[in-house]
Amino acid sequence: MENSKDNQRNFTDQLIGFPKKYPVIWNLILIVVSAFILIWISLSVLDVWTLHGKEDIVPDVRGLNYNDADNVLSKGGMTAEITDSIFESSMLPGTVVDQNPKHNSKVKPGRTVYLTIVAFSPKLVSVPDFVNVSMRQGISIFEGLGLNKVEVVKVPSEYKDLVLGARYNGLPLQSGMRIPTTASITIEVGEGVGDDSDEDTEN
Repeated sequence: MENSKDNQRNFTDQLIGFPKKYPVIWNLILIVVSAFILIWISLSVLDVWTLHGKEDIVPDVRGLNYNDADNVLSKGGMTAEITDSIFESSMLPGTVVDQNPKHNSKVKPGRTVYLTIVAFSPKLVSVPDFVNVSMRQGISIFEGLGLNKVEVVKVPSEYKDLVLGARYNGLPLQSGMRIPTTASITIEVGEGVGDDSDEDTEN
């Protein structure tokens, strides 16, 4: 029993005296232990910071207006951000047409979902030169710009079916002006004025 106690006492004395007897080795041991502790703490903090192991499923918000899409994403712990807009006359302004990440994707909580929506304002186009062309050419010019509300009115002129001008919202339309594709355009064309000649008939 005494030998056992002596051995324990000697081991304790050696352990206590180890730092003084071998200071370099002791410092190396402290550095290694400290490094392991710092790595462990860093990984633990990183897991908490990145919400390791926690995932949300991105809902499908395509076809919803932006406000509804924002509400749906907010309820799912995500945020909405508009990154692009397109001009689409067949859909209501503000409608979501695409999203990134795609629906059913697994993402971290708080992820931003980037949305492409239908533009709230209509597309603007520049009016080219349209005067002194035929009525058919004038209509084609405006329809080619995406203007589908084109009306033709006849005005007094000796030049039949020649485009003499156009109006937008009651104001004269000139080349170079920028107008929305939803605009209603009235094209003014000549009705043609001339003398009618009657053929003599023989009885």
